[in-house]
Amino acid sequence: MPRRRPGALRAERGTYEDRRPPAWAWQLPSVDRLPAAAAAAVHWARPGRGDEVADLLTRYRAFLGRPGSPLFPAPSPCPACPGCARDDIAVVRDELADLHHTLPPVARTALGRVLHGLDAEFRRRTLPEPDPPADRWTDWRGRPLAWWHRRVYEGGG
Repeated sequence: MPRRRPGALRAERGTYEDRRPPAWAWQLPSVDRLPAAAAAAVHWARPGRGDEVADLLTRYRAFLGRPGSPLFPAPSPCPACPGCARDDIAVVRDELADLHHTLPPVARTALGRVLHGLDAEFRRRTLPEPDPPADRWTDWRGRPLAWWHRRVYEGGG
């Protein structure tokens, strides 16, 4: 029996716009401050990982909720460890950006609105690095890093 091509299967299933999250996704708890439809879409697109989105948003808000201005991000003491890497707010923001791209349109739009407001606060309360070191311009593949990596870090480095 010939194999069906992935594109044909996707076309038959339809896009995210044509489908609604199943009933089980609506019954799961909300994700941070996202609307119910967006939270259901997050649970549907990332089964069992809706708490991860909430955790990342909580970490981002906790950083921005610290007293004082300007805020200085702190580098992670152990960047190779997945749990410790999230101590660096730039890594948290990277993971939120990656999640944002993988979500269905309803959730992507809602998360984009939340991130837009948090990013505005982040830009306002942190200082841009006037002359960032070479490792803050590009990643190991040579691709440019996002703007949140080029902020003045705690201790100047």
